[in-house]
Amino acid sequence: MDRNPSPPSSEAEEEGDAVGSTVYSKHWLFSILTRLIEVISPEKTEPSGNSEEIQTELDEEMENDICKVWDMSMDEDVALFLQEFNAPDIFMGVFAKSKCPRLTEICVGILGNMACFQDICMSISKDENLGQVLLQRLCDSDSPTLLETSRLLLTCLSQPEVANVWVERIRDSPSVYDCVCFIMSSSTNVELLVKVGEVVDKLFDLDEELMLNWIKSGTCQSVGPSIDDSPEELPDFKIVPCILEAAKQVRSDNPEGLDVYMHILQLLTTVDEGIQAIVQAPDGGKETWSLLYDLVCHELCQPDDPPIIVQEQKTVLASILSVLSAMFASQTEQEYIKMRKSNVKLSLSCCFILDMPLIGSLIRILQYMEGCGKRSVDNSKESEQEETGKADLNEEDFHLKILKDICCELLSNMFQELTKENTLEGLNQGHLNEQTCSCAFQNLLPLYFASVESFLEVLREADQTLAENLEKRFPSLKVHT
Repeated sequence: MDRNPSPPSSEAEEEGDAVGSTVYSKHWLFSILTRLIEVISPEKTEPSGNSEEIQTELDEEMENDICKVWDMSMDEDVALFLQEFNAPDIFMGVFAKSKCPRLTEICVGILGNMACFQDICMSISKDENLGQVLLQRLCDSDSPTLLETSRLLLTCLSQPEVANVWVERIRDSPSVYDCVCFIMSSSTNVELLVKVGEVVDKLFDLDEELMLNWIKSGTCQSVGPSIDDSPEELPDFKIVPCILEAAKQVRSDNPEGLDVYMHILQLLTTVDEGIQAIVQAPDGGKETWSLLYDLVCHELCQPDDPPIIVQEQKTVLASILSVLSAMFASQTEQEYIKMRKSNVKLSLSCCFILDMPLIGSLIRILQYMEGCGKRSVDNSKESEQEETGKADLNEEDFHLKILKDICCELLSNMFQELTKENTLEGLNQGHLNEQTCSCAFQNLLPLYFASVESFLEVLREADQTLAENLEKRFPSLKVHT
């Protein structure tokens, strides 16, 4: 049976039976709502003991009909009809009394469709009891129900008129943090992980205070409701490991989902507490660095990819490089503090952050962006673009500029920390040569003149000839004697 069967047309011939301007029957819809009430009504309980079976398994005909309502609820007239006949209150009864996961999933799904319409969304959002009950669904053990609950929350958070209502409600409900972390750290359902990630991303983007609260959470054991409403001790969740676990699950199957989780990490780095949560983890941030390093060096924007790939991957690359840049800067700062305290020469403890393949990947990204820029110029010369096309192009240019700025910042910081040994390694591995260094200098100058000059000084020790050739290409770098 299809998940959402085709909805029925109005078979009634009486005038006025159609719902709004649709062909759906008011009478039929009302009969389904009535049957739904009967399904969860205490009067349905039978002394024979079959009530438990009725609660956990939905009658096939009833499932078919309620799925039709689910499909129909995407129509605004139908959604308004359901609102008028207090369908949300009926669904509240379902959530409170039904033990049937499929029925719960469908009812949350119908509410999710109804919430797509502003007035209904405002009504649902302002109902405090319904809001709390919906948040409790995040503690459900049924993945389809969790998916529909997350979709509903994302729909509400995406509407400016009610977003703050949900942010405050979630901020005041500590169990939401535990439930979300549990899903991110343990679920293998990629679709669910992506939707939950979108909810977290939206929450952090909307409210820095909530993000800070979640960063600081996980300092003590949390107790949250289980599916049978009995208290259940949950693990001591910390937000960063949970995000990393979810990112690992979605990375292969869902590029959009990976983009979402990388943006969540980027949002964490916009506050000092978030950066510290990453770099002061028990492993010193190595797990985060290892994942991001692997993505940049072995998955995204690879040598056998066409340069245009940077257009497709620009947002996820920008997020990843932004986090790497924040981690590098934080680690370097900590090492300088140690150096001042111990009066010893700076030597980064996390030696992996100066791995030459990463520098090679950064330069390759810059090379690909140069290729895309030339292509855009050539295309604009060949044909005159429409105004909308120009707007799209400008937006593309804006995102590429962000990526370039982040890439240059990280590359310049790494250049400043390179030693002769690192540089020789880069030369031997092919990551550094006249072409790649020229590309790096072209993009870093003049803003990062000090970093380029620092690197060139080290390069003179490693390869005098290459350093001289670069000085000829970039006269401003010539040593003044």
